Amino acid sequence: MSNAYLWIKAFHYVFVASWFAGLFYLPRIFVNLAMVPADSHAERERLLLMARKLYRFANVLMVVALALGFWLWLGFGVGRFAGTGWLHAKLALVVAVIGYQHLCRGHLRRFEQSANRRSHRWFRMFNEVTVLLFIAIVVLAVVKPF
Repeated sequence: MSNAYLWIKAFHYVFVASWFAGLFYLPRIFVNLAMVPADSHAERERLLLMARKLYRFANVLMVVALALGFWLWLGFGVGRFAGTGWLHAKLALVVAVIGYQHLCRGHLRRFEQSANRRSHRWFRMFNEVTVLLFIAIVVLAVVKPF
């Protein structure tokens, strides 16, 4: 393994973890938004501003994490593992995380339009999806169970 490979891999892990940190917290903001009383406009606007900024920041982190992953794939031959099941499963889960992030954008838009129909309890459960995805991706990447 080259030194460059290890640096790219380390930064890939950092950006993936950072991306997930944004995805862990964004639905928590949705929980709070779902609990805001109708007459509390300042609180609602503050939470919406936080959610917008966090969503944009998570997008930047996602792009960098994916770019570093592609660099590992194409530049360092990680793609040679393409015939193994763990990599297919991991990549499928990464696609699921990207889909989850786009679902978050849809929820954010509904909050912006005052059209949310979900309860704070629903968003608490929605928030747990990222934890499960993160655990599965890390296990697949590190353990390579199949």
